[in-house]
Amino acid sequence: MNLSRTVFPIVVVLALLAGQCAPPTAAGETRGHLVIIGGGERTEEIMKRFVDLAGGPEKARIIVIPLASGNAREAGESAVAEFTALGVNTVSWLLFSREEAAGGNVAGKLSSATGIYFTGGDQVRITRIIVGTPVHQALLQRYRDGAVIGGTSAGAAIMSKVMITGDELINKDTNTIFTSIMRGNVQTVEGLGFLDDVIVDQHFVKRKRLNRLISVVLEHPELPGIGIDESTALVANPNGVFEVMGEGTVVVFDARGASGIQSDTHGNLGARNVTMHVIRSGETFALTSLGPAAVPGNR
Repeated sequence: MNLSRTVFPIVVVLALLAGQCAPPTAAGETRGHLVIIGGGERTEEIMKRFVDLAGGPEKARIIVIPLASGNAREAGESAVAEFTALGVNTVSWLLFSREEAAGGNVAGKLSSATGIYFTGGDQVRITRIIVGTPVHQALLQRYRDGAVIGGTSAGAAIMSKVMITGDELINKDTNTIFTSIMRGNVQTVEGLGFLDDVIVDQHFVKRKRLNRLISVVLEHPELPGIGIDESTALVANPNGVFEVMGEGTVVVFDARGASGIQSDTHGNLGARNVTMHVIRSGETFALTSLGPAAVPGNR
């Protein structure tokens, strides 16, 4: 397999523009975009990209889902104000219970949205309400049909099918969290699964979350782990190209070519030939291009 890395700055721009007028979705084909924000302060550049992918300020129809927040109303109103300040004419926030998600009314409200945005907080609050309901299927369908799905912090964690909850199963000392690389310590549950071939982590460099992502990647070596820093976004395009934008970096751990993945008698995980990539803002990459021979390139 050719693991050389190629950068496609012009292709990415064309893909973003084409996404607004693409033909009807073929079976199994995804036309939508993801704007996955690692938390912290959101740059205007990132939020404008989300709005543009949703159709632009005048045409975008954005729904904010603040389920992750401990104060959902405040989070919803704040996000609506943020989009309004960017000139968006049609934006609202939507709050619902699992019982309501199991009905058809909430899913129906998403049918015309061109952009759906998840606020930060606790990602488990989102998955407990949405996973396995008609709302979950409606979200996946909007993504396949061309909507942009975005989220920050907890709203980033939910993007992958294997979702890190933030809790530990073995270490219970909350003052020294994720200080080891161990099997069975990092709790994961089913996320919303817009991406089923990676694992997403957030606040990555700022909060030094390398141990927990490496642990999960070694337990799921077929899935590269993508850690997104604060004030940084990963834009997933329909052609499989990821674009990094914002003020920080994206770190990728890839164990697909690793060997000797096993744990010792203490539960410590080990492996050989796990690759790591630190990708800067302005760079692009594809999962097929990551590997030992990958050469970074600038946009």
